[in-house]
Amino acid sequence: MSNEIEIKPSSGNVFADLGIPEADHLLAKADLAIELTRIISARGLTQVEAAQVMGVDQPKVSALINGRLDGFSMERLYRFLNAFDRDVEIVVKPKPKSRKAATLKVTRRPGRLEERRTSEIT
Repeated sequence: MSNEIEIKPSSGNVFADLGIPEADHLLAKADLAIELTRIISARGLTQVEAAQVMGVDQPKVSALINGRLDGFSMERLYRFLNAFDRDVEIVVKPKPKSRKAATLKVTRRPGRLEERRTSEIT
């Protein structure tokens, strides 16, 4: 009997690696929620204060910060980002012929408080 552990490289999307349906959508929502959490933290806001900015109650902010995203659509997350003075830009373009599948991509540009981060979802 072997005690060896099989190691596989990540695709860059933990949801896809686990075989979860709609993995690209889930990762995009997670990236947007991470960005919101970073903004709230960088501004030193309490959950109640963040809720006032976002136009929701404190339990919704708690759910967002703790990754419970089932109750949040992508559009709702965009509106929350807008409430924190963040522009949300959606760009549609043809995929390169070299890539098998089209992707959904969330790119965060550097702002006053955040560093640049790009995540690509396949």
